[in-house]
Amino acid sequence: MVGNGKMNPSSEAEERGMKSLLKWAAKYGIEVSESCSSLGLGHCLGVSWFPGAGGRGVAALRPISKGELLLKVPKSALITTDSLLSRDETLSLALKAHPSHSSTQVFTVCLLYEINKGKASPWHPYFLHLPRSYSILAAFGELETQALQVDYAIWAAQKAVTKAKYEWEQAFTLMKELKLKPPLLTFRAWIWATGTISSRTLHIPWDEAGCLCPVGDLFNYAAPTEDPDSFENVENWQNEHAKDDLDIHHSQRLTDGGYEEDVAAYCFYAKKNYNVGEQVLLSYGTYTNLELLEYYGFLLEDNPNEKVFIPLDLDMYSLSCWPKESLYIHQNGRPSFALMCALRLWATPLQQRKSIGHLAYSGCPISKGNEIYVMKWIGKKCDALLKEMPTSVEEDKSLVHLMDKMEEYENLGEWVKKASAVFGGEFGDNNILKAAYGVEGDDELTSLVRTKMLIDRWKLAVQWRLMYKTVVARCISYCTDIVNSLSTQ
Repeated sequence: MVGNGKMNPSSEAEERGMKSLLKWAAKYGIEVSESCSSLGLGHCLGVSWFPGAGGRGVAALRPISKGELLLKVPKSALITTDSLLSRDETLSLALKAHPSHSSTQVFTVCLLYEINKGKASPWHPYFLHLPRSYSILAAFGELETQALQVDYAIWAAQKAVTKAKYEWEQAFTLMKELKLKPPLLTFRAWIWATGTISSRTLHIPWDEAGCLCPVGDLFNYAAPTEDPDSFENVENWQNEHAKDDLDIHHSQRLTDGGYEEDVAAYCFYAKKNYNVGEQVLLSYGTYTNLELLEYYGFLLEDNPNEKVFIPLDLDMYSLSCWPKESLYIHQNGRPSFALMCALRLWATPLQQRKSIGHLAYSGCPISKGNEIYVMKWIGKKCDALLKEMPTSVEEDKSLVHLMDKMEEYENLGEWVKKASAVFGGEFGDNNILKAAYGVEGDDELTSLVRTKMLIDRWKLAVQWRLMYKTVVARCISYCTDIVNSLSTQ
């Protein structure tokens, strides 16, 4: 293994498993570009461990140029609904009797059915390599959901859980007809399969559920760095967003990856130049941290595509010609173009709105007084929002720090006792212990595994709310600076 020269210190078995996976991949014709060796990932890519940067990932073994072909995964190695159905008549006939399921539900059932085959499945070595759990929002329990603290994030988690349960209940009869083993019929197994599909599938043109791409899913995520709100006026905004879909798809295809019919393979390309040992990353698209948490189960501490939403009055929404999703605060604390347009118009006297509305919608300040009023309003709104939160930025930072040191404690009870003494609130009545050990019939090892999974999700919730509050605090500073600057002019 290469990159920083370090493997995951907790598992030599993972290295053996990875070698086995790459050996299996080579038999399936998974290869790198012609300039590299065709054995496993060859001499241009290697699997390495990147602490604090996604964990296991792909590293460059030699200098790589932007646009260079990195990896080809043949269609025969891809796991799709079609590829699974074509190999099993029983599965195909069973699905025909249940035509109402969505494409994702069908793929989820097919995946669990293939897992049910064990070593008889040709993809068994790949399945062994998959994570045993995911921290997507659909996996959140009540404790982790409430730990998000922000209403729209809590609602997103509750919606994800409700949707997952509904889809599982809908598909349950079909899974029983397919005679899946009891553990694969559970909601926990459904969440695992859902997490696998949500976090690891890649786009293919013939199935909206996507495909699982062995080895191709080893690449970690890199957020697109273009600022979607960098325009200065409506004309620039329209130019920024009126690009032809075909051009966008073609550009992404050349620098990330996509299925190519002419070679019947999923092809991956370098999105930038890479030096030896550097992690080679793949962009899945533009996501906020809440969206990353919902679909992939991770967060980015420095996410250029982050959007933070604050509560607005109904009349503010009605004055905006942009959707609610456009009324947000950037990661750097700057209110979005659409949010500023709506608030400038809202702060204008009713009888003047018609005559000066064109200025507001063009992104131009209406007057110095109007701009100061808007900035003061946003600053006060953000300040009130932070004061209403159950915990402060500093308390959340301390809690995350304490979570990072959890391994230093002899047992979970000792750590919870320490945390309860410092923070109280979330630890009242041993909420963590109850949530972790509240499932009857679990042995001690299962309870420990469940506890770790729960705390991993809880930590993500605390990290998300900390990032949210940090952006809100930056917005206060930004608005204060603007007000001070305008007041001295």
